[in-house]
Amino acid sequence: MSQRDRLFVLDTEWADPDFGGQRRFYCRFSVMVEGLLGLFPERAANIDVIRVAWPRPRAAVVEALGEANQNLPALAFHEGGFVNEIEALLAALHTRHGFPERHP
Repeated sequence: MSQRDRLFVLDTEWADPDFGGQRRFYCRFSVMVEGLLGLFPERAANIDVIRVAWPRPRAAVVEALGEANQNLPALAFHEGGFVNEIEALLAALHTRHGFPERHP
């Protein structure tokens, strides 16, 4: 098992077949987390970032978190456990990795 937390985020852009496959989309929460990583690269350097394609099943996520837990972004803790709800994930980035808190 890795001694570093793993952060799973969605690829930056994809086509959704539910919209005819012509429109391009991004995940607002993955973009928010990517922004934090870019603003604080010294803190981000302590996390393994895994970018995952949008369609399910997301094999790397299923392997790490289980089939029922494919919502992204997700932070998998090196000692076990994870968060994949945005407020809990931002709080974990703060407490575990020193990122600033989001202003209320």
